[in-house]
Amino acid sequence: MKHFDVVVIGAGPAGCASAICCARRGLRVALIERQRFPRFRPGESLHPGIEPLLQQLGVGNLLHAQATLRFEGQWVHWNGPPRFNAFGADANGSWRGFQVSRAQLDGALLQQAASAGVQVQQPCRARKLLTHGHRVIGVETDRDCLYASYLIDASGAAGWLGRQLQLTEQFASPALVARYGYLRGCVEPYASHPHLHATPDGWTWLAQVEAQLLHWTHLSFEGDSLHASALSARRLPETLRALPQEGPTRGADVTWRHSAAVAGEGYFLVGDAASRLDPASSHGVLKALMSAMQAAQAVHDGLLHPPLQNLAQAQYQRWLGAWFEHDVAHLRRFYRQHPCPPRWLSPD
Repeated sequence: MKHFDVVVIGAGPAGCASAICCARRGLRVALIERQRFPRFRPGESLHPGIEPLLQQLGVGNLLHAQATLRFEGQWVHWNGPPRFNAFGADANGSWRGFQVSRAQLDGALLQQAASAGVQVQQPCRARKLLTHGHRVIGVETDRDCLYASYLIDASGAAGWLGRQLQLTEQFASPALVARYGYLRGCVEPYASHPHLHATPDGWTWLAQVEAQLLHWTHLSFEGDSLHASALSARRLPETLRALPQEGPTRGADVTWRHSAAVAGEGYFLVGDAASRLDPASSHGVLKALMSAMQAAQAVHDGLLHPPLQNLAQAQYQRWLGAWFEHDVAHLRRFYRQHPCPPRWLSPD
């Protein structure tokens, strides 16, 4: 039996960010992760807004490594002629995004968490939620029972705590699966900027993530009927079809959903465990980090000033819910402009 101020479930970007921020505030933190690293996840094209957050978390050097590719925006082949959507600029020049593999990002953040004093347990699986009355007080793992004042669920699409508490979820789309993989090689014009292509059944995203490695993601609006092994050949631009595939094709659940209770007595949900949209929303990792950092602040405030716990939970709930609704509205407007809009879109 071990006692902590905070136990975090999941060591992806959201989990590591919340653990780092809590530990830096002097809290005793345990972080459990069921899988060994590296794991494979989509989401290697990072918005410029992520840079100050990663600097705060102590892994900003990852973005400035010599091998890190930078880009000033993306080409969109959607409704009409291709157009270039730039991120913007200021007095220092153009804002640029980053191409960083999720394996590198996960590894750097996990190492930083351990350096901050977080007790990392990996591989370690959460087995059972521990409660007292209506309050979450810890988790039973396959190693031990971990008791804590707060549990932060960063388990991603698995939504471990939501399933344990049987939390209601708000769904804003049918079931959606993003298929993704890699091609070995480098072909213009995809070498310098990511491209988003509308396809008859959805869209395909292409981004050069290393000098000789191109990442692709495909989303079908109307289900995932095509066999995964055929995806890269059937849904890639013709100029890329001769490139050899690197590794297997994988999939990720990207159904639009939001938990009705992202905070409660003794817990917070962060990242994809709290809300999820498909990759066309363009800032999944950014949102994961921001929700994690906000939750860490709310946990600290609640422990320091117990009368403020309910207020901190309510503010987090409103903030994350409003962000989800804003992004859903934006995606719906964008998908209505698709040459073959999804049939499940609600009317204006």
